[in-house]
Amino acid sequence: MAMETSQYERLLAFLVSHPIARAYEFRAAGITPSTISRAVESGELIRISRGLYQHVLGDTDSSQALAEAAKLVPRGVVALVSALAFHGLTDQIPREVWMAIGTKDWVPVPSYPPIRVNLFRDGYMTNGIERHQISGISVPIFSVPKTLADVFRSRIVDRSVAIEALRAALQQRKASPAVITETAMANGAWRKMKPYLEALTSNG
Repeated sequence: MAMETSQYERLLAFLVSHPIARAYEFRAAGITPSTISRAVESGELIRISRGLYQHVLGDTDSSQALAEAAKLVPRGVVALVSALAFHGLTDQIPREVWMAIGTKDWVPVPSYPPIRVNLFRDGYMTNGIERHQISGISVPIFSVPKTLADVFRSRIVDRSVAIEALRAALQQRKASPAVITETAMANGAWRKMKPYLEALTSNG
């Protein structure tokens, strides 16, 4: 049976501004579960993972996994290698979306896209957050200087990746040495970053 016209129109109107949405968001917009099921059956919606759907004509750019992860981990922030990749500071293409969450936050179950959860202390979760529109979703991503501090502080990110990201940030002028220094000091990374930043700026 085809979707009722009013429900179908409501669904299409909602998808214009929400190309990726959770089931509860559809329900809050007055769209019934049966309408969602029929939209999936007809190919109008793609079921990305449990309770998460995407419009078949939605944006499919390379950052879309970040938008999907932001939906799955609403209190998370794109961090570390995924944030470096988003800012163009590494050639690595992470197979997982690296998300930071607070130590008391809920850890998501395995899903698609694959998510690598990193627990950040509260002090490291509350600063340096930018919001970027990706596939119609406001995605929280740590800023360039905050991400640099995080990768130098991290024990799981290879130091060579952190150094190359720092070099790229300086060459591309995505953050000044002063701001990088200030942010590293505020985020517990200055001792590890200092010799590399000084070496990279000594001839500048």
